[in-house]
Amino acid sequence: MRTGLVQIARDLRRCETSAEVKLWAALRNRQIDGWKFKRQVPFGNHVLDFFCYDARVAIEVDGATHSTEQEIAKDAERTAFLADNGVQVLRCTNTEIKENLDGVLEMIYLQLGQQTAPSPGAPRLALPRRSADLSPRGEVKWELDKS
Repeated sequence: MRTGLVQIARDLRRCETSAEVKLWAALRNRQIDGWKFKRQVPFGNHVLDFFCYDARVAIEVDGATHSTEQEIAKDAERTAFLADNGVQVLRCTNTEIKENLDGVLEMIYLQLGQQTAPSPGAPRLALPRRSADLSPRGEVKWELDKS
């Protein structure tokens, strides 16, 4: 059995919240102007709920547990790490997705710059796959993804 972030990401894909299922149905298959999103993506020492590689945009879905002071501080630290590594983070709650999916999708579209996605065959930067891909200062060691 695999351990680490890849296994955690796989487990999270199997145990999505109803809000994550609803948002994924709207994001998958390049439905927002051709932008490709993936779900439960390992990044550094974190797993992102949804991630668009080409736009470097992460979408984090916050449930009820994200309202405690400890979780708010943890989320702020995670957001700072992602911003330091060139990733823009959008946060929305389960309630926002369930009650206002169109508004959430509009927020995502605006973050993507209201433009169509680059060609699917265009080269992009690879994500760090594990903490070993980070420099001692926590910076990402980037390589061109040749896949």
